[in-house]
Amino acid sequence: MVDNVKIFGSDKVLKELEKSENMLFACVLGNTAVSKIEGISGAGGSPEMTPYTPALDVELMLRNQALSLPEIAITESDEVPAPTPGLLTKTTYELLNMPFVAVSAGLEVEPQTSYISLNGQPGGDLREGKGVPNPKEIFDNAVETGKFLSQIADHIMIGESTPAGTTTAQGVLTALGYDVEGKVSGCMMHNPHELKTSVVNAALEKNNVKPGDLKDDPFKAVEIAGDPTLIATAGMAIGSSVPVTLAGGTQMTAVLALIKSIKPDYDFSNIAIATTVYVANDETSNILDIVNQIADVAVYAADPKMENSSNPGLASFAKGSVKEGVGAGGSVLYAYLNGITPEEFLAKLEELTAQVFG
Repeated sequence: MVDNVKIFGSDKVLKELEKSENMLFACVLGNTAVSKIEGISGAGGSPEMTPYTPALDVELMLRNQALSLPEIAITESDEVPAPTPGLLTKTTYELLNMPFVAVSAGLEVEPQTSYISLNGQPGGDLREGKGVPNPKEIFDNAVETGKFLSQIADHIMIGESTPAGTTTAQGVLTALGYDVEGKVSGCMMHNPHELKTSVVNAALEKNNVKPGDLKDDPFKAVEIAGDPTLIATAGMAIGSSVPVTLAGGTQMTAVLALIKSIKPDYDFSNIAIATTVYVANDETSNILDIVNQIADVAVYAADPKMENSSNPGLASFAKGSVKEGVGAGGSVLYAYLNGITPEEFLAKLEELTAQVFG
């Protein structure tokens, strides 16, 4: 057992991560026009700024500053503006010198750093019936990337930065036939389930598709109701020959569903989801129920103890703001597995937050 980590299911992948000597963290970046819908996402501070969020997250990781805009992205919450969850991943990156690579699945704004490109395009507005223009191309390139990364690492952890990604995850899951209405998480304290569902329903209606119609056509599901990050992450996981930890919240359940539909004989004992307790305990969503509908996959929920922070923005995570993103939960888990205490982690997190935001 690992202190401050809840284990739901088997600890097999957790043990493999613990004994890993060469873990690689890959952050998949994607944009969807859904993020520009008013009230659907708090990422970036405003709908107009959401296209910059993934690029800024990677610039923070690799350059310690914003390059695409004057300031690092924030998340608008009901109480105080919260800093990007990328700071939690940055904390592990700094504490453990964690190998990190960015992967562009389809971006409106490319980061001014090094990254792997999957030659994808950003996702469209689901209300117009447009998800991802080239899902198969993104997938094929992602499979090759997964193969390559697993040749240089003994464990791959995949995070994501995709504003409004829980809505597109709901879209894909619904198209594939899963019961997820009111169960996906979100980055705001108020989870706008009705708005998310209306967007998903519009996408399906525009394409004359009913829930479950595309259970055997995953690429079509992504094309009409998804985002580039989902299909890219599925491809990387399928391409990997080493264990994979999906570092994220309910978006990663859509990745599991895509993997199952694309490769029915996939060995799910080699993959797990790592998230924060803020997602696992979220009363406005239900990640465990969604996972249980798809496959026998473990969920590990790490507790960053952010309620103990003197920084109001960081403390707001524990109240339901942000919750997850940029692989936050997985990075905290990895830090704990490598002997970092919650007190040490929080101290470094507060130090980095002060450096970035003053």
